[in-house]
Amino acid sequence: MGELVPRLLGTVGLPARVANMYPHELSGGMRQRVLMAICIALEPDLIVADEPTTALDVTIQRVILQTLSDLRNDFGVTLILISHDMGVHAQLADRVAVMYEGRIVEVGDTRQIFKDPQDPYTTALIDSIPTIEERRAS
Repeated sequence: MGELVPRLLGTVGLPARVANMYPHELSGGMRQRVLMAICIALEPDLIVADEPTTALDVTIQRVILQTLSDLRNDFGVTLILISHDMGVHAQLADRVAVMYEGRIVEVGDTRQIFKDPQDPYTTALIDSIPTIEERRAS
């Protein structure tokens, strides 16, 4: 196994023993982090993360987003995040491009788009983010 695999797994918060496990023995979040470790092994300039938190519980989503943020910061890579979840973008993105029916309808600084969305679809996406009050009512 050498030193590279345990170091890469450690970088994404996994123990070295994961290298000897089968995929079916790993949780969804662990599988996502193994893929991140494989990705950084190639020393990329760009990482494209397509729906990286889909089908993961909220706790694991946060771990995945923090790991992506750490990789971006620690390795100096550009991260393109593709997600329908505007909450994910709010936590991680510097800039956002909103697409509707295959066309970009709005582009800009994440804070500005959340503060003053210009397109009705962007507004609808932002309004779909659950709030604490909505969670309490459920």
